[in-house]
Amino acid sequence: METKHKVLDKGFIEALDSLGNDLTVANSARVSFGKRKKTYDKSDERLVHYLAKHKHFSPFRHLVVQFHIKAPEFVMRQWYKHVVGAETTSSYSTKDHAWNEISGRYVPVEEYYIPENWRQQSEDSKQASVGAIAQQEEAIECYTKALQIGRHYYERLLELGVAKEQARIVLPLSQYTEVYWTASFQAIVNFIELRDEPTAQWEIREYAKVLKEQMSSIYPKTMQIWSDIYF
Repeated sequence: METKHKVLDKGFIEALDSLGNDLTVANSARVSFGKRKKTYDKSDERLVHYLAKHKHFSPFRHLVVQFHIKAPEFVMRQWYKHVVGAETTSSYSTKDHAWNEISGRYVPVEEYYIPENWRQQSEDSKQASVGAIAQQEEAIECYTKALQIGRHYYERLLELGVAKEQARIVLPLSQYTEVYWTASFQAIVNFIELRDEPTAQWEIREYAKVLKEQMSSIYPKTMQIWSDIYF
């Protein structure tokens, strides 16, 4: 199984580790009856389908995946919002997902997302974009100058003795960051459902599509059932 997939110009998603398999969901539900199976068959498929269709989500949280993600800051800002399926209880702050991010205090900021296409604002939706603007070259020129200015003043602030943690506030949201994300199946498919759809920003949709492919490789039967119902 290929675990690392390129996204955008310099980004990627890599599946590092996983817990459970397609049978895990069914066995997690069967524990109510004191039963457990060793092989997956049609009865398990029917049970998992029933659980998904009727929104009995807790058995799906026993499937957990750890990803290494490299993405622009503006993509990660949207990603951090996703917490559905990430709480183990409704009354306590314990999470069944975790984030750890690379730090600009220790690692130089050197890479930025360069769009291949500058899109138009959608007339039908304030949160969507369509097609391409006519002045592509001028847009690229404006963006390149903005990157250069931000980088110049970041380095100048460092020369003046300003701490990295403060100087970085002049850097653009297009800079790449890297995170480790560990999350349950429910949290991951909730992200896919919300971000792989027409009104989501194109860049984050690209990550959602790759994430869907990787989850389908790790849990093929469970993802197929989930996709038939929700995607």
